[in-house]
Amino acid sequence: MKIAIMGIRGIPANYGGFETFAEELAPRLVEKGHEVTVYGRSNCIKYSDKYYKGVRLVILPTISHKYLDTVAHTFLCALHSIKENYDSVLICNSANACFAWIPRLFGKPVALNVDGLEWKRAKWNILGQWFYKISEWLSTITANVIITDADDIQAYYLKKFNKESTLISYGAPIGKVDTKKALKEFNVEPGKYILYVSRFEPENNPHRVVEAFEKTKTDLKLVMIGDAPYKTQEITKMKETKDPRIIFTGYVFGDGYREFQSNAYFYIQATEVGGTHPALLEGMGHGNCILANEVPEHHEVLGDAGVFFNTKNNGDLTEKMQFLIDNPEVVKEKEALSVARIEEKYTWDRVTEAYEGLFTRLTGK
Repeated sequence: MKIAIMGIRGIPANYGGFETFAEELAPRLVEKGHEVTVYGRSNCIKYSDKYYKGVRLVILPTISHKYLDTVAHTFLCALHSIKENYDSVLICNSANACFAWIPRLFGKPVALNVDGLEWKRAKWNILGQWFYKISEWLSTITANVIITDADDIQAYYLKKFNKESTLISYGAPIGKVDTKKALKEFNVEPGKYILYVSRFEPENNPHRVVEAFEKTKTDLKLVMIGDAPYKTQEITKMKETKDPRIIFTGYVFGDGYREFQSNAYFYIQATEVGGTHPALLEGMGHGNCILANEVPEHHEVLGDAGVFFNTKNNGDLTEKMQFLIDNPEVVKEKEALSVARIEEKYTWDRVTEAYEGLFTRLTGK
């Protein structure tokens, strides 16, 4: 099959979840004999070759603006697809639902991965929230099939729009890496730090993690991986912490990211919005004990492998951090359960097989 993936920043991944998803999925589909094209944005992808791990790259311009970047680029991708002989198109992000009809009009079936409930994010104003809510509705009409990655998101679409979706989870690699170059760069010792990974947005609670850690009694460090694409006063204040144990690395990808995931004492997932979070699964796959915000999506992914805190219970995050700091035997127990959970449900090979099956049904091949 000839498959196109659009609606993302592109590969090699240098930003977030959908980009990592495409970098993991597309080469595996190529290995299975399919021809895969991944579209990328000119303001993100500086990779000069036309192919990456056997995947064809098409880099198109965009408008570098918070509200226009995604939709402007996907519109151009959809137009570009008209002249291509794709058997199927995968569009990522419900915000791009308004363009799914373009490939369909020219005989190309479209699968749309809707991601989470983006309108809940605090970064969007009323207009942005309205746009995402309209896009959710449009996604149930303009695409041949919609894909959800969590039971909670699947149930939402069924209840609100009476729309069945195909549930395909996100994936994660399994196993630790042996190198420690990134740790040395930031003067961090293996097993001597707690790890947080996410974009620094309010609903991801980086400020809560910093404030809770400041109250712990420990020699461990807190490594905060991530940043905010659009700076806010809250993020600036958070980074001005006087606690010398807290390290802000900025964005880290590739080998460095895997090194931090492989050597943490435990990992914190503090997000409130979204479906299955990539960094959570990656933390589990690298063998981490997970301390997670108590939301349905995290319970679904972790089962009994996680330790949970409640953001509405003042002081609970500090208490749970201190508990894991003081009880390394619990950390070891949860580490083993995390890896077993990934092996059971969330490997990239399982994800690839599910998408290949979906494309096969869509194309009749």
